[in-house]
Amino acid sequence: MSAAIELPEARRASLARRLGWWLRNPWGRARFLWVVAIAYMAWTLLPVAIAVLFSFNATRSLTSWQGFSTQWYVGNVSSVWDDPVLRSALAQSLKLATLTVLIAVPLGVAFALALDRWHGRGSGTANFVMLFSFITPEIAVGVALFLFFVQLAKGIGPGFTAQVMGLSMFMMAYPVIVVRARLISIGKEYEEAAMDLGASPLESLRRVLLPLLAPAIFASAAIVFAASIDNFVISQQLSVGAGTQTVPILIYSSARRGPLPSLNALASLTLFASTLLIGLAVIAYRRRTRGEHA
Repeated sequence: MSAAIELPEARRASLARRLGWWLRNPWGRARFLWVVAIAYMAWTLLPVAIAVLFSFNATRSLTSWQGFSTQWYVGNVSSVWDDPVLRSALAQSLKLATLTVLIAVPLGVAFALALDRWHGRGSGTANFVMLFSFITPEIAVGVALFLFFVQLAKGIGPGFTAQVMGLSMFMMAYPVIVVRARLISIGKEYEEAAMDLGASPLESLRRVLLPLLAPAIFASAAIVFAASIDNFVISQQLSVGAGTQTVPILIYSSARRGPLPSLNALASLTLFASTLLIGLAVIAYRRRTRGEHA
């Protein structure tokens, strides 16, 4: 009889200890973190998924699903392929993002290498300048760039060239941060070993360091492309008419005129392009860095 009474008491004591430990350390295991993660993903991805879904709607409605169709991509006078305004905006966004990558990533890699090796006077100021685009509101950067190209760089002026230059300056911080993180992780041993074997500093940079930095460079290119293709503030501030109108500018200007699902299709194409590039960057990074820390 006493054993029958003691067993539930022992169980109650064990449950009390477990409950006390859980209350003292509620995040010790992923009890709620997975709920937070799923809620965050639903909050951010569900609106995007709905927008992509209605780009395949069979009718003009953006609220009522009427069947599957690709007419808003091709085959309709208002589709992305057949509407010259939509097609021009898409081409402009892709061209702007590609040129920004070609300019910002090499400059960012060079800047990251310089900051990694520069520890003297002025290095702190250079680091601050590198982070300037992160700590400054983008609207302030956009207005400053507009005034610069209107008042000081009158020979260039607002337009496509100004958009490329402004976005390249703004996006250069991304490759700097990514490449510097990679430099810290790989250390200086590989370069020093190459120079011990007779390689010059330039050869060790070209044949040893840059191949090791390739995953970070490719990841930087994907980030810059994705951030540039949907940039609105700087692109809009430096835009001068339909010839420099990008997808975000077109969507914003059409928001109050009863937009068609073709705008959803246009936005979906930019989403597919940036997602594909980021996916390729992740795959390349994992393959190139596999086994480094094994």
